[in-house]
Amino acid sequence: MTASFFDTLWTSLPVPALVIDGQNKIAEINPSGEIFMNASAKSLRGAPVWDKLHVNAPLDEAVTRVRRDSSALFVNTVDVGSGEKPPVQCNVQLTTMVDRPGYILILMEPREIAEKMGRAMQSKTAAKSAIGMAEMLAHEIKNPLAGITGAAQLLSMSLTGDDIELTDLIVEESRRVVKLLEQVEQFGNLRPPIRRAVNLHDVLDRAQKSAAVGFAAHMRIKENFDPSLPSTFADSDQLLQVFLNLLKNAAEASDKNGGTIEIRTFYEMSLRVERPDGSRSAVPLQIEIIDDGPGLPNDLASEVFEPFVSGRENGTGLGLALVSKIIAEHDGWISVTSAPGRTVFRISLPVAPKEQDQ
Repeated sequence: MTASFFDTLWTSLPVPALVIDGQNKIAEINPSGEIFMNASAKSLRGAPVWDKLHVNAPLDEAVTRVRRDSSALFVNTVDVGSGEKPPVQCNVQLTTMVDRPGYILILMEPREIAEKMGRAMQSKTAAKSAIGMAEMLAHEIKNPLAGITGAAQLLSMSLTGDDIELTDLIVEESRRVVKLLEQVEQFGNLRPPIRRAVNLHDVLDRAQKSAAVGFAAHMRIKENFDPSLPSTFADSDQLLQVFLNLLKNAAEASDKNGGTIEIRTFYEMSLRVERPDGSRSAVPLQIEIIDDGPGLPNDLASEVFEPFVSGRENGTGLGLALVSKIIAEHDGWISVTSAPGRTVFRISLPVAPKEQDQ
């Protein structure tokens, strides 16, 4: 393999990585590492690594052991910082360089990213497992409900007063259950996305205008867009469904007398997701929908994308699971961070291939 291949591989690593020489001085650092350290490679090369990298674990001893034994070492859950930014909890991997005696490769994987991506993959699996159950429920329950509804309507023709109110209640509740089952059916009936190059801001603008005259009419919607964002590769109708669902959640979480929803877009080049075939792809296009409501209950924050989990009274818990399924089928991922006064739903999507972005 050519040197250019390894240069590309080094540049494409989605986690901060650096190489130190036999004197524990920084020899190389990748772009993700520059962002993590908040410093350029030029300013870091030749600097003693422990002057620039602050770790709450004896990594200098670990480096000595790896160099002595010519073996790899994994150090999990340690705080790593540079002095320029607050420390981040990471899993750290150290290994020798086969063709460069004394040199050590250090990989730092921020746990926040790993955990969020893990939750995204778990949500995708949970949504898929719900498809078979959804189809079975729809088939087994909708037909008897239609019979119950019809019988109640026939019975009401020969009743009066309070008895009619009871049959009306049967009809109303039966129809409500049917609507719930129709939502469940969307898991199985959602067509595969028809993907093409899509301008995210065009879709967000459609969603924002629809929300502003409907369910979010009582809210202030603020846009914070990066105008240089390239197109993504997506089904615009399904993305619109995703954004409308998240905006509706934000509006319902807020005070009925008002509140603010912020829609933010930006580019983050270091994020990668794993595809079903085991390969990894970049998801640099970031969309955040932020509300200033009370936040998610602590016990729901890590499960909110799973089917039938809801923090709202009478909520079905299907909307966010469907959102997760759509984003997963677009080779993206979705996460949420929540605290009182600030809940952030973040979607990460790929850039459209050049041949599509014409």
